[in-house]
Amino acid sequence: MRLLSPVTGSKLVLLFLFLGAVRSDALKLNLTDSKGTCLYAEWEMNFTITYEALKVNETVTITVPDKVTYNGSSCGDDKNGAKIMIQYGSTLSWAVNFTKEASQYFINNITLSYNTNDTKTFPGAVPKGILTVIIPVGSQLPLGVIFKCSSVLTFNLSPVVQHYWGIHLQAFVQNGTVSKHEQVCKEDKTATTVAPIIHTTVPSPTTTLTPTSIPVPTPTVGNYTISNGNATCLLATMGLQLNITEEKVPFIFNINPAITNFTGSCQPQTAQLRLNNSQIKYLDFIFAVKNEKRFYLKEVNVNMYLANGSAFHVSNNNLSFWDAPLGSSYMCNKEQVVSVSRTFQINTFNLKVQPFNVTKGEYSTDSQDTIPSQAIKMKRTIIFRVPFHFSS
Repeated sequence: MRLLSPVTGSKLVLLFLFLGAVRSDALKLNLTDSKGTCLYAEWEMNFTITYEALKVNETVTITVPDKVTYNGSSCGDDKNGAKIMIQYGSTLSWAVNFTKEASQYFINNITLSYNTNDTKTFPGAVPKGILTVIIPVGSQLPLGVIFKCSSVLTFNLSPVVQHYWGIHLQAFVQNGTVSKHEQVCKEDKTATTVAPIIHTTVPSPTTTLTPTSIPVPTPTVGNYTISNGNATCLLATMGLQLNITEEKVPFIFNINPAITNFTGSCQPQTAQLRLNNSQIKYLDFIFAVKNEKRFYLKEVNVNMYLANGSAFHVSNNNLSFWDAPLGSSYMCNKEQVVSVSRTFQINTFNLKVQPFNVTKGEYSTDSQDTIPSQAIKMKRTIIFRVPFHFSS
C-alpha cells in the first residue's frame, strides 16, 4: 500500500475560513455571496482503493490534502441545490450535493471518481479509465445549525473504503453568518474519537472489503397524488425502501420523498405511479382491475444506479399484491416486503393506496392488512450508506 503525499494544487478561487484550531491537512471551504457566508465546510477524509492490476489486486490509500481545487462548488438557494466539488489534480474528484426544503436541508449523493490512467498512483492498473462510486445519503439537517462530528464515519464497500472525520458543516447559511448552535453526531456521544489508521504494508491478495453493517432507519413516508384532468384518480401514501442483491452484495436504499419526483396515469382498467430522482431513472407501480370487483398491484419496473455506479433494472408484470375491493383503499401499517424478483424487493411502511374510484380527492374505506400469499415477510437487514447520524 502506498500513502500519497500532498501535491501542489492550483490557486484556490474560493475564500477559506478557519474556525478554531484544526489540523493543517483539513479541508476548509467558506463560500460567500452578497450577504456573507452561504456554505461552510471543514473536514478530513481518505479513501482506500483496491484496483485490479496485471496479476494481483493492489491497494492504495489517498489522504486528500488541503491543497485541492473547488471548481463547481456553489451556494444554492431556494430553487437550486448547493454543491461542494473537489478536484485533486487529475487523480481524483469528489462531490456532495444538498437540497433545501422548508426549515431543513438534505445531504443527497456523494460522488467519488478516480482515474486509473494515473500510472503514478495506480501502477499497472487494468482496466484504465475513470471509475465512479455514487453513495446515496438521503440524510437531513435543520437550517440554522452547524453539524459537527469528530468521530470517524466509514463507508466500506468494495472496491473503495471511505473515511470522514473532523466534520464542521452548514449548508444554506442564513444571514451570512455561520451558526453558533451545534448539532453533534451520535458517534461523538457514544464513542471515543480515533483517527483512521493508515497501514504501510500491502494486504494479502485474499483480503476482501466487506460492507459496514448499520441498523436500517425507517424511510420517510411520502404522499403521492395522480390526477386525470381535474379529478384525483390515484392516491398513495407509503415509506419505501429498495432492497437489491447484486452479485451477492446487498444494497439498501431509502426513498426520500422530499427529493423524489412522481408522475402517473389512470385508465379504466389500469393505473400507474412512477417515481424518479437522481438515483432512480424510474420506479413504476402498475395497478390493475380484477374481475371488475377488485384491484391489485400487478407490475413493478425499476431502473436505477447502484452505489458502485452500475445500472440495475428489473421488471415483473405477474405480481399479485395489495389486493382490495374497488371503491376502497388498501392499508397496512406493518412493514411488508414485496418480492419483485430474486434480486429485488421493496419494503413498505405505513402503506395506504387507492388507484381507482377516488371520490373528492380522498381515501375511501380501508381494507386493512390483507396480506397476499406471495412472499411478503417482516425482516431487518443492513444498509450501505455513509453513516451520518443527526441527533442533537
